[in-house]
Amino acid sequence: MEFTGQAEVVGRIRADLEGLTGSRVRVRANMGRSKIVEREGILMQTHPSLFVVEVEEKRSRTARASYQYVDVLTGTVELTHPESGETLFPWMN
Repeated sequence: MEFTGQAEVVGRIRADLEGLTGSRVRVRANMGRSKIVEREGILMQTHPSLFVVEVEEKRSRTARASYQYVDVLTGTVELTHPESGETLFPWMN
């Protein structure tokens, strides 16, 4: 039964992100071994199990980073509004 609940939450996360495609987001990802990466970029695409953010890097270069919806569910990846700092998923708290 627990698995069904998690699948529903992942589906809701995906649906919320599909509505935000093309918007600026701030991503804070725990990469393990006390390494936390914070990036800001544009939510480019959503796929069945992951989403893609295009981020600005040094010298006006862009890179694409992909993250899984499950990582948002577990708290490994946090998404916030770049200006206000508010979470994109207040219903998860």
